[in-house]
Amino acid sequence: MKRPVVGVIANQYQIENRYPTHAGGTINSSAVADVAGCMPLIIPADARYVSVAELLETCDGFLLTGGRPNVHPEEYGEAATEAHGAFDRARDAITLPLARACIERGQPILGICRGFQEVNVAMGGTLHPEIRDLPGRDNHRMPPEGTMEEQFALRHKVRFTSGGVFHRLMGAEEVMTNTLHGQGILRAGRGVVIDGWAPDGTPEALYIDGAPGFTLSVQWHPEYNAAHDPVSRPLFSAFGDAVRAWASGQAAPLLKSA
Repeated sequence: MKRPVVGVIANQYQIENRYPTHAGGTINSSAVADVAGCMPLIIPADARYVSVAELLETCDGFLLTGGRPNVHPEEYGEAATEAHGAFDRARDAITLPLARACIERGQPILGICRGFQEVNVAMGGTLHPEIRDLPGRDNHRMPPEGTMEEQFALRHKVRFTSGGVFHRLMGAEEVMTNTLHGQGILRAGRGVVIDGWAPDGTPEALYIDGAPGFTLSVQWHPEYNAAHDPVSRPLFSAFGDAVRAWASGQAAPLLKSA
């Protein structure tokens, strides 16, 4: 039986500091294949090679992955500073209009970390370059040392809106997540509903109000250990259900709040 296709947005890297590549993490592909039950297709996020129109026709849904480069602040009307870090303007040029098109069409998207931030910026929202510099906020960055298991370890709670989309999906108002980001949402974009928060008030989960399809996005990294983590598995399972619905010509469910 043919599986629906999920476009996994790749990031740019250099092998041995000289050979340019587009690559996607194996844990992203594993989460899409093993938990969502879809076929992962790595997408080079560069308009020289693909167009938004082609992607919408080729894929049934999209995973907006995390990545070290940040959304360029010019995309939300601010000047770049050293605090904003590295950028990938080629990815910005694909993912921001792709997110808007999917939201309008009802085509399923799942945003992770940078992808979470991309959805907010695509809808006119803003970001802060260093959440830890805001009063009362914690350091959400990835630990600089340690094994992958240690870096992706569960580090803080996320509290969801009581009775909201994520509460209903997870079956709990509070869950434990990892945290590996420096930037975060400062102002929510049009229709962006913040549905989950870290203990320090940092936005951690969102969906788009009134969107006809699946638009859930999270600031943490649910792709890690997705098959076994009790928070990751329902998120990717629901995403897979939405992608299958889209592929079969049905409305992709969003899990609207009660």
